[in-house]
Amino acid sequence: MPAIKSAGSALAATVCAALLLTGCADTAPAPAAAKGRATRVAPDPKALPVRQIPGLGPDFRSRIPGGTRQVLVVSGPTADTSTSQGVLYERDARGSWRPVAGPWPAHNALRGWTNDHHAGDLRTPIGVFGLGDAGGRSPDPGTLLPYDQDEEFVAPGTGFLGEPLEGSFDYVIAIDYNRVPGTSPLDKERPLGPEKGSGVWIHVDHEGPTQACISFQEEHMRGLLRALDPAKQPVIVMGPAPQLRR
Repeated sequence: MPAIKSAGSALAATVCAALLLTGCADTAPAPAAAKGRATRVAPDPKALPVRQIPGLGPDFRSRIPGGTRQVLVVSGPTADTSTSQGVLYERDARGSWRPVAGPWPAHNALRGWTNDHHAGDLRTPIGVFGLGDAGGRSPDPGTLLPYDQDEEFVAPGTGFLGEPLEGSFDYVIAIDYNRVPGTSPLDKERPLGPEKGSGVWIHVDHEGPTQACISFQEEHMRGLLRALDPAKQPVIVMGPAPQLRR
């Protein structure tokens, strides 16, 4: 969520307040998921197809499932920064990739990225994760993903920069880190255990760093929700750019 402007005690108080949130924290109950409406986003005809997704080296390319045809790449400049950007790519029948949305400005966790995420470390996990379930406080904007509209998607209080968090969970997409795919983003089951952190979502940006999530501006969240297609087995590849190039 936000940038530190005071010493440890002030940060600790802010973090404790933020841990009351449903996302990036693991607190809310799990209602049943509802089916979203089907709409599609056409690829940009001006975007040139490429054989490999730019910025991804052989390690991360090898982690993308063979059947995946949509990849959201979120990359930050260094391992310790909380600003990043996202680009959505789609693969055509010939195996070439084309950018279809973005680049969009984004935020990630306050302290950057990690290969070994733990609850409360204020870092976003690095890796390749599925994107199959969505929800939010606001009505379904027209997504093909299962969409759970629920009043439990609430972000009270303020972020690390003192910015209001209200509306941050109007739209969310669950990142399949330490969760059970095919359930509401509010579901509480943690296969790796609570100590490994949970509730890692893509959600509406509040103009500051996150606990562990990725955040985009509201219009970009709506566009992403409309673009993602479960038939294309979408995944997110996320981390600092130098590591993603390996």
